[in-house]
This record gives sequence, C-alpha cells and structure tokens, in this order.
Amino acid sequence: MSVMAHSKTRTNDGKITYPPGVKEISDKISKEEMVRRLKMVVKTFMDMDQDSEEEKELYLNLALHLASDFFLKHPDKDVRLLVACCLADIFRIYAPEAPYTSPDKLKDIFMFITRQLKGLEDTKSPQFNRYFYLLENIAWVKSYNICFELEDSNEIFTQLYRTLFSVINNGHNQKVHMHMVDLMSSIICEGDTVSQELLDTVLVNLVPAHKNLNKQAYDLAKALLKRTAQAIEPYITNFFNQVLMLGKTSISDLSEHVFDLILELYNIDSHLLLSVLPQLEFKLKSNDNEERLQVVRLLAKMFGAKDSELASQNKPLWQCYLGRFNDIHVPIRLECVKFASHCLMNHPDLAKDLTEYLKVRSHDPEEAIRHDVIVSIVTAAKKDILLVNDHLLNFVRERTLDKRWRVRKEAMMGLAQIYKKYALQSAAGKDAAKQISWVKDKLLHIYYQNSIDDRLLVERIFAQYMVPHNLETAERMKCLYYLYATLDLNAVKALNEMWKCQNLLRHQVKDLLDLIKQPKTDASVKAIFSKVMVITRNLPDPGKAQDFMKKFTQVLEDDEKIRKQLEVLVSPTCSCKQAEGCVVRRQPKRAGVGRSPAPSCPLLWSALYSSCKVQEKSQKMTVQIHSSPRVETVAVLCAHAHTHTQNSWCAALPFISLAQRCVMRAA
Repeated sequence: MSVMAHSKTRTNDGKITYPPGVKEISDKISKEEMVRRLKMVVKTFMDMDQDSEEEKELYLNLALHLASDFFLKHPDKDVRLLVACCLADIFRIYAPEAPYTSPDKLKDIFMFITRQLKGLEDTKSPQFNRYFYLLENIAWVKSYNICFELEDSNEIFTQLYRTLFSVINNGHNQKVHMHMVDLMSSIICEGDTVSQELLDTVLVNLVPAHKNLNKQAYDLAKALLKRTAQAIEPYITNFFNQVLMLGKTSISDLSEHVFDLILELYNIDSHLLLSVLPQLEFKLKSNDNEERLQVVRLLAKMFGAKDSELASQNKPLWQCYLGRFNDIHVPIRLECVKFASHCLMNHPDLAKDLTEYLKVRSHDPEEAIRHDVIVSIVTAAKKDILLVNDHLLNFVRERTLDKRWRVRKEAMMGLAQIYKKYALQSAAGKDAAKQISWVKDKLLHIYYQNSIDDRLLVERIFAQYMVPHNLETAERMKCLYYLYATLDLNAVKALNEMWKCQNLLRHQVKDLLDLIKQPKTDASVKAIFSKVMVITRNLPDPGKAQDFMKKFTQVLEDDEKIRKQLEVLVSPTCSCKQAEGCVVRRQPKRAGVGRSPAPSCPLLWSALYSSCKVQEKSQKMTVQIHSSPRVETVAVLCAHAHTHTQNSWCAALPFISLAQRCVMRAA
C-alpha cells in the first residue's frame, strides 16, 4: 500500500466522534478514567472490520487523534498499551490505505508500537494477553510492511527485530514464537532489500556467546532463517563475500565470527551457503597458516557432523580438504587427524578416502600426529569394529614399534581395549573376534622388546585386558584357558617369560624383606644395596628408580605395616583381592608422609600386584566350565598341576601345554 496515499475525506469541522458511551479523551481527565474510556475504544475498533465503511468514516478523526503525541508520549504504560492496540486495529481496518499521510508520523507510530512490544517479556503480567493481542494483530495484518517506502524503514525494522529477540524467553508458548516469526519473515520476504544492520541483528543470535546466553533467541533466529532461506540467501552470500574474499571486515561487527556463523548456518539450512562453500575451497589454499587452520577446523565440523552430506554433495571441497592432511603446517595436519575419528564414526562410507591419508600421517615426523592417528582409529574401532578396515588397524599395529614411548603406549593400550571389547565379549560376534584375533599375539610379542616400559605395559595389559583380574574366577579361568590355547608359539614363549620374570621379581622382593628383617651389619647393608640394584632393573628409568628404591627401602625398615603388607603381596597364597587391598588401600594412607615411597614405588607395588593376579590364576585352575565335555580332561590336568607343583605356575606349564593340545584336538 502507498504510505503517501491520502486518507478518506475528513469531516469539515474536524470534530472527533467517540463510540457510544465514551466521552472525550483528553488531558483533562484522570488516568483511571482515561484507561476506562480507552478500553471502550479498543473494544469498538476490535469489533470493526474492513467493510464497515460508515464507521471507518465516522471514526477517522478519532484514529488521527489517537496518533497524536499526547498519546504516543504518554507517561502511563497502560494508556500506551491501549493506544497501541487501537492503532494496530486501525491499520487492519483501513488497509490497504493508512489513515496517516506523514512519513514522520508513520515512523513515530511504528517506533511507538515496537516499544510497547517490550511488554511481552513479562508473561506473568496481568496485561500480557493484551500485549499478545497487539503482537498477533500486527503479525496477521503485516502492518510493518507499510514502512517499506519510508526512508527510515531500516531503522524501524532493526529496532523491531532487536526488541523481539530481546523479549523472547522460555515463558512464551509456541503461538508467541510463531507470530514473531510471521512478523519478521514478512519483512524479509516481501521487502526489496535486507540491510547489513538488519542481517546482523539476526545473525548475532547464532554466535556461540549469544546462543548460550539466550537459547530462545537462537531458536527464533533459526526458525526465521529457515522460513526465509531463499529470500535471505543472497544477502548472506554478499556478507561472507565481503569479509572472506574482499577482506572488508569493517562492514559488520560479526566479521570476526564468520566461521562460527558458517557452521551454524550450515546446520540450520545448507541452502543458505550454496554460494559460500566455493569461497571456503579458495580459503583452504590461502598462504596464511592461521587462516587455513580456521577453515580446516570449520570444515572438520561440517564434514564430520552426523547427518552431514557435504562430502557427497560437494566432492571438490571434500578432495581439497583431504589435501590438508599433507599440509606443511603441523597444527593443520593434527586437526585433520583428530577429525578422522568423527568422520569414521558418522560416515563409514568415507573410510576408504581417509585410509591413504591416515597411512601417510601414521609415519608423520611429528610424534603428536602419529599419536593422534592411533587415537582416532582406536576411538572409532571401540564404537564399532566394522567402522575400521584392516588397513587402519594395521596402522595401529605398526605403531606398537614406534620409536617414541608415548606413541607405542597409545597403540598397545588401544589394541588391548579393542581386544577386550571384541574378543572377550560374546555379544560382539565371531566376525569381530576373528578380525582382531592377531591382537593377543602381537601384544605378547612386544614382551621381547628391550624397553622395560614396554614389558611392564604388556604385564599390565595382560592383567587388565587379556585376562581381566576383576572377572569372577570361573570366567577368568575361561579367558586364560582359551587365550593360552590359541596363542602362536612366540606368544606362548613370551607369556611364559613374563610369568617367569614376575615370579623372579616376587622372590627378589621377598629376599629384600628378609634382608631388612635381619640385624643391620655392613654385610646386610651391602646385600640390601645389591638386591635394590637388581630390583631397579625391573622398573622404568633405572637411574631414578635406584634413588626411589633406596627411599622405599628406608620406609620398609621404619614402617612395619607396609612391610607386612608387602610380605602378603609376595606370598604364594596372595589372592587378587588381598593384593588389591595392599596396593589400593595402602597408598592413600602414605600420601603426604615425609618419607613415603617415592613415585617409582607404586610401580613396584603394581608389578607385584600384577604377578599376584597371575599367581592366583594358577591356584584357581581347578575351577573350570564343566558343562563342556571338551574341557573335562583339561580340568583334570589343571587339578593335577595344582596338586603336584606346590602352586608354582612355571611348573604347571607342561600341563597347560598339554591342555592346549587337547583344546586344539577338541576343536
């Protein structure tokens, strides 16, 4: 409608006609009386429709009177609200021509109505229903569209948007939300342009800081963008083009948040970024390391999102992103590798594309990148072994021999966790167990390495993942039985060597305890020192371990309780529960004591604890699953081993080897 169109001919005398029963409304009456009379006027306009030509002519001067500064600037909020409701109905009744001809007056009226909409914030207010009526009316009539032809339209629209985004809260129902979207979307969809200022008013609600501060405003902006996607897309494209391609960051206060905004907009509706994505491909090739890193982080989230189809929809961008796996900048390669786990888990169909790039990165000169390659593959494998192919698992396998301990440890622990989940749990299925059947042999082969760190980690893995010590005895023996029966020859030798070393360590510590209990002489001191030197060779970093063990030896001499618990720990009859009591419960009690065992001593206690788990297994080998005829002979052999070997695990090995052959024949 034309805002400059003249109203219908006014009455010559300019006399204001009020509805029946309503007297003159002026500054000569009290506020209470003014409110009473205005309510009657509101009711009159509310009941009128566009076809009431006589009434429209009759009340034209009243409509003009209600838009005077006396009412628009009235100090009482109840008066202002009632006047705003009248004005909203006046725009409805007189549509498509407004009864107001002055652009300045129209601006004043709509800025006035916008200010009244702030009352929507308080949903507990007695007047809330009337504020809701005001919103509903102007949304249904699209009253603000009258402002399109005004020079100050952008100011009016921007203020309206800011008001609605500021008042929306979790107290509002869906109807309030819907009317706000209707009102704002009509301005975008039916207007000729969307200014950068107005666009910023919408987009600012997507910035993480604002999003977390006002979730309802975020939801409102999200709904608005979905509703107006086609109309607003050119203005969004122009904004990103100005900032990303032309570097005109001054056009908007949101320029520093462009990557956050791209991610949010993509999640809302990917069509909003149809013309922006090619700009990202260009930015991936930027000479600026930090700029490339920002784009890589953004695309990692976009490609890796669970429901994302970006890789299939935009293959050039996907291929360009994969190229960043070989970027010269270390943080970029690291970011790509971290992204891999999310991509493998959410998009298994992309595993083939990722495999070759992860292979190269698994040999990256940077330790952190090799480490994170393992983390990404193992994380996906633990979610579902079918998400990773044999090539990816083999990359982890290769890293168990990495030159760096941190990488080797991550690879070994990752394989151990995968083995426990898929080999020890029947629910995982035979195919999964078969796919990782080589893991147990590979882990035990590592015991042949010269590094004490590797050997101790294998012992820990055996007790925690291969034959978990916290299982019930029968289940634990079943794990041990089938593990030993299916190991290859080298793994069997490694396992035997591990038990032998653990048994030897137990005896060495027992000898140390015996020496400590003897009267202190020069000979005993030398013997203790010699024994300490032997024990330190079984601990990481022997140089530091020597100092730690000296302090620990002094603690053993002074603290009889610790000494007795250590004696229990090395005893041939120590069970898992007893060992746990000695290690777990004792350590906190020593915390903070001046002469408490130094950091290496817990490693000694842990090593002894691990050996006790193995020792208990030999004592409990008579506990078998007799429901299976195939293991009946093995149960007899194990019972024989228990009876005739004084609980010595090493002496029982021939019987276990025979048990292995029995299992193979039974199978």
